[in-house]
Amino acid sequence: MNIVVCVKQVPETAEAEIKLAPDKKGIVKEGLPLQINEADNYALEQALLLTEEHDGDVTVVTLGPDSSDEVLRMSMAKGAADAVRLGDPAFDRGDAVATAEALAAAISGMEYDLVLTGCMSSDDGNTAVGVALAQCLGVPHATYVTQMEVGDGEITVGRELEGGLVEKLRMKLPCVIGIQTGINEPRYASIMGIAKAAKREIAMKSPSDVGLDEGAVGESGSKTCVVELAYPPAGKGAEMLEGTPPEASGKLASVLREKGFV
Repeated sequence: MNIVVCVKQVPETAEAEIKLAPDKKGIVKEGLPLQINEADNYALEQALLLTEEHDGDVTVVTLGPDSSDEVLRMSMAKGAADAVRLGDPAFDRGDAVATAEALAAAISGMEYDLVLTGCMSSDDGNTAVGVALAQCLGVPHATYVTQMEVGDGEITVGRELEGGLVEKLRMKLPCVIGIQTGINEPRYASIMGIAKAAKREIAMKSPSDVGLDEGAVGESGSKTCVVELAYPPAGKGAEMLEGTPPEASGKLASVLREKGFV
């Protein structure tokens, strides 16, 4: 079983001060730690587990700048056989559909039985690239998948729904699966694996290499665009209740009565 995994490098913003770029269409990434998108890490692990069980190779594909090579090399250090990066500046600032079309053009030239993506990227949060990718490739898809079982020429998945429900789907291979976090426990790369991956070749692709025109990819090939990013409006500060516990609880009860909650 040959599996393609789409991965993305994203900035770690949980404990960082976020600054808007001058054009207000992105954030300043200089100084922010960069890492593999969380859901993509689970997708990579799932691919490695499947190929260990059913044989085959894992190929990782990304669309991004030179720094994205770090994510690809770490993926190879964990066990991926090959890596491809769509690194031409023409791919920059593409929307979800333009990104999916570029990835599909690269993947369509490979031999694959399954394509895995993360269900969502932690930076844009569109949850759209995997679904659009399946449409571009002309194959079935499912996303938010938390269960997976591969059979003879088909796959059965359980996808997470609201309210704790799980929907079971059976699909023919090949197909595209969006992996939800928590489906497995991602492994760490060994020191030897990291050393070997540092010497491995990453296949670089331009639009012409995958049969696309520069005007059909990136920002020029997108149907949507970011108009402006803005900080959320500052809300009213919390009211601190002073005094001993009995005094503070009495004040809290008064506030709740005034607001009509009790």
